Amino acid sequence: MTPVTTLSNHDFAGLGAPDLVYVREISAADVLADVPADEAAQLSIDPEQTLFAVHGADGQRLAIMADRESAFAAAVAHELEPVSVH
Repeated sequence: MTPVTTLSNHDFAGLGAPDLVYVREISAADVLADVPADEAAQLSIDPEQTLFAVHGADGQRLAIMADRESAFAAAVAHELEPVSVH
């Protein structure tokens, strides 16, 4: 039997691709849930809207963009290597 190894978020971030980021769809409602209520009230985002989040290899959300192309462009502009996650 192969032993099970548990990797931390930090371990994942250091796995040979420190500049690798992933882009995935996220609902605007999920984003709004993470924003303090007073700040969320100032945003004009439809909770039903689909947004695109850029995440580091450790899972940390780095950016949220209105469309997939902008998310990839922002990653490349910051010298990161974006990949898509479905």
